[in-house]
Amino acid sequence: MSKVTVVGAGNVGATCANILTVNQTASEVVLLDIKEGLAEGKAMDIMQTQPTLGFATKVTGITNDYSQTANSDVVVITSGIARKPGMTREDLISVNAGIVKSVALEAIKYSPKTILLIVSNPTDTLTYLTYKSVGLPKNRVFGLSGALDSSRFVYFLSQALKVNASDIEAMVIGGHNDTMIPLKRLANYKGIPVSTLMTADALDKAAAEAVTGGATLTKFLGTSAWMAPASSACFMVKSVLNDEKRLMPCTTYLEGEYGQKDIFMGVPVVLGKNGVEKIVDLNLNAEEKALYEQSAVAVRAMNQVLFDMKLI
Repeated sequence: MSKVTVVGAGNVGATCANILTVNQTASEVVLLDIKEGLAEGKAMDIMQTQPTLGFATKVTGITNDYSQTANSDVVVITSGIARKPGMTREDLISVNAGIVKSVALEAIKYSPKTILLIVSNPTDTLTYLTYKSVGLPKNRVFGLSGALDSSRFVYFLSQALKVNASDIEAMVIGGHNDTMIPLKRLANYKGIPVSTLMTADALDKAAAEAVTGGATLTKFLGTSAWMAPASSACFMVKSVLNDEKRLMPCTTYLEGEYGQKDIFMGVPVVLGKNGVEKIVDLNLNAEEKALYEQSAVAVRAMNQVLFDMKLI
């Protein structure tokens, strides 16, 4: 028996609850929101697909009663406002920082042994804030970022190569912002380096499209994307609940790894029942190391806002 709470019943949160339920990733899913009736309505809508989809998972909608989330194995935090056209992830912090901090503190009050997955933006900074606020071990607090950004990189590579995206492996590390680093050197198609299958210009274009992937969707949709972020979050939750020990990039706390300390950034990790069980060293080349340092500078600048706002 496993229990997952998703806080925030907006597009990302509700889609995450739906995927977790339909895929039977957990035995029980609790969807919680501050808006009266929103989570209840979306949970009921999901449950009314049970006769046609045949899943066994139970999803319950709750309005702001964290006692109903007690003993959750994983809590996924999607709370906060979504990005609008023209907004950067950094623009979101003044609103979302306070929301995510209060949600995390309420969640661990009833689930002190839980693992926290932060989806809200700006992810690196809000995961840092959460870790500094709740007092959980570093392995039990991490953020989405890399899994989503990598999925986008894979998508653009598959479109350029005209192949099935499931046959491509590619990774994006660094901050979840415009300084993220698609690792072009390591991207491969069934073990074949993609650099041997496409021109350098085409590879650079796919990498650039991955970096701006979130902003592109925001322009199309008028709000942040939700299908891929929710799917990526559920992929991470599944690896934890089933102790799959999958290797994937995510926002995690660094204490000297990749030349960085006291910061949450995207690096490849092994996700299992204990959360982040290992940080994997990719042995970056000189160019990649320089890009990672630049990304760290951008993340630290955003983190400074937390101190300026006296949230830490």
